[in-house]
Order: sequence, then structure tokens, then C-alpha cells
Amino acid sequence: MEEYFFKVAGFVFGVTVPRGTDIEKMLPSFRSFRYSKTLEKEPLFMFYVHYEDLSEKPDTEFLDESLNDMGRVRLYSFSGGYYIRISFRNDEMEHCAISDSCFKRTDAYIKKEDSYSGDVVSSLLRMVYSQAIIPHGGISVHASSVILDGKAYLFMGKSGTGKSTHSRLWIKSFPGCQLMNDDNPTILISNDIVMAAGTPWSGKTPCYKDVIAPVGGIVKLKQAKFNIFLTCDEFQAFINVLSGCSVIRKSVILQNDMHRTLARVSELVTVGVMECLPDEEAANVCRNGIEKINDK
Repeated sequence: MEEYFFKVAGFVFGVTVPRGTDIEKMLPSFRSFRYSKTLEKEPLFMFYVHYEDLSEKPDTEFLDESLNDMGRVRLYSFSGGYYIRISFRNDEMEHCAISDSCFKRTDAYIKKEDSYSGDVVSSLLRMVYSQAIIPHGGISVHASSVILDGKAYLFMGKSGTGKSTHSRLWIKSFPGCQLMNDDNPTILISNDIVMAAGTPWSGKTPCYKDVIAPVGGIVKLKQAKFNIFLTCDEFQAFINVLSGCSVIRKSVILQNDMHRTLARVSELVTVGVMECLPDEEAANVCRNGIEKINDK
């Protein structure tokens, strides 16, 4: 087995693969996040890839099923943790993984012959990472994010709302504005400052930047026939951001940990709702709304 380490949003984790595996080919979006320094402390989690079938499936209870860019994912719980079944664009090629209850160790049983096996490993890592960071004050959010003047701005909303479009409008409208991540940035709190970081997961847009910046604002987008920015109080901020956070809904421990972090985020960061059209005026109204609050 060969061991590799990665650092995402300040969190270091390890991936172990069978000898001879081309890690660059398996996980191309992770290239910028490779970590080669001496480990100063235990990694957040270890992820072991096995090119074999799971010898014995645990006695499980069904929790959830989803179908998205990660493929078809079925999540189960058992006495020792979680059992995951996943297929990527081909239901006949199903892979599985077992994680302990804290997501400190995950063993993934991958069908090497599947042409999408690398995508499966990346998707499983995304799931494990998103849960493992929660007790440590991190939250994986479904958002498109940009950086402007050294600050990160996150645009959230239901699928199809226009998150990526709104990011592109900011980039087009404001010189120096750049895309940070188009689907799955991480937010965390450092010294009472809310930060956002790029990750190896960016949906359909290849934007895998190892960058981190203080958050200037978080905006939930809603399609409308006009452009208006509405400021959220702390409670409204909590509710609007919560819907885009990655957490196992039936885990009370993870939910409580995430709620504590999110409550603090809601206190520290400007959060608003942007009812908008997909035009440049929307970008200007949104930015002005955020800056008006930040300048108070």
C-alpha cells in the first residue's frame, strides 16, 4: 500500500491506495492539495482504498439515498459506524465503504475495472471529509464562491437557482474578482474570523484552488423578476445557511456540533437573501447590499 496526504482548508487527511496506483490519475483535482511536510499531529482521518469486495456486509439500518453529481449514494448506519453504497453513472458497478462513527477511518472497496472508479473515490472522500470536519469547527457547504479584494463571497441556493451564473456575473462586473470554488467550499472559524476555503470538489466547473480568505458575505439566491437584497438577522441567517450545509441529518452529535459552528457564523458574517434576475445589475445590487452592512 502507498500513503498520500492532503491538506484542505487546514485539515490534513491521508489516503492509502494499493501499490502501483497512479494517485494523480485517480484524484487529479487533489493535485494542488498534496501535503508532503512532516505531520505535526494525527491526521483528521485515514481513507483506505481496497481493490476487492467487502467480505461481510454489516447488519445495517437505511438512513438516506441521494442522486447527484456524486452518483447514486445510499447511506446506512450500523453499530460500528456507517456503511455507504455508491455507483457513478452505472448502477451495475456498485462500490461500498465502511466508516467508523467518527469518520476517523474509512475503508473503501472499489471495483478497479469501473472507468469511473476515481470519481467514486473522490465522491467518497468528499462525504467523509464533510462529516469529519464538523466536530473541528468546519462546515462543507453547497455554494459557488468568489474572491474579491481579498474576501470570499458565497452564493447559496437550491440546485438550478443560478449560483454559478451569479458568480460569473460578479467576475464579469468587478475587476479582479476570481472564482474560488463552484460547488463545495469549506467554511470555518479562525480567531473569531469566518474563513472560506477552496476544495478538490467543484461540481461541473474545474476550479480546484488551495486558497483561503475571510468571508465578506453569504447570500442565498432566489429567482425573481426583479433585483433586491434583503438582510438577514442572526436567526434568519442560521436558517438560510443551514439548508446548504452537509451533515448526516439523523446524527444528533454531528447536528449539534454543526449548529454550534453555524450559530457563531451567523453572528460574525453578513448573510442576506438576494431575489434576482440573471443580469449584471443583480451582481451590483448584491455587492452594494453586503457592503452597506459591512460598512456600518
